[in-house]
Amino acid sequence: MTFRKRLQYLLVKRLRISNKNALTLINEGKVLVNNAEVFENVVINPEDSVVFEEQILQEGKTFLYVAFYKPRGIETTLNLEIEDNLKAILPFKEELFPVGRLDKESEGLLVLTNDGRLFDKTLRSEHQTEKEYLVIVDKIIDEDFVQKMSAGITILGKKTLPCRVEKIDDFTFKIILIQGINRQIRRMCYKLDYGVLKLVRVRIGEVELKDLAPNGFRYFK
Repeated sequence: MTFRKRLQYLLVKRLRISNKNALTLINEGKVLVNNAEVFENVVINPEDSVVFEEQILQEGKTFLYVAFYKPRGIETTLNLEIEDNLKAILPFKEELFPVGRLDKESEGLLVLTNDGRLFDKTLRSEHQTEKEYLVIVDKIIDEDFVQKMSAGITILGKKTLPCRVEKIDDFTFKIILIQGINRQIRRMCYKLDYGVLKLVRVRIGEVELKDLAPNGFRYFK
């Protein structure tokens, strides 16, 4: 609930005082939020620091957002008991988790973060966030293939949503999806009798892979 995210609730919980006393402290400007006096019962986010009389009531959390190039052959899992797991190759001291997945035989962009809000937001907008891929197949791409892939193909008993497909050369195409069915592109190609030789995710929303090499990463905001 919203009231649980407000400064008053935090003061009551941490200082063990009444709601009335908490509001008095706020109104008198005795509480610092991010090193500034506040006079309103503001919403407190996880990244906000809260201090009362030099007592730290909440130490603001630093959120990290990383674009990481997952190489082929790595499972998108942090479970160390699973062979070829992602966690074993991550170079970060911080505990970061992937937002979304990329199957073992595919490579390219993963977004890593310690911000659970980004994870929740991505899940809620699963059918709105664009994901762009470059795909190399084992047969010459014709117009029929492009049209059928664009219109949607029935896999796992359900027709995929329409998507954007662009032929790059005889064996390479770009595809932009707004949904995330397991191994979706591979299954779609298989239904049209095409085998996927290489699949690289190059963009998620506004985050791009750009010039990252396998195992490479960069921070973003």
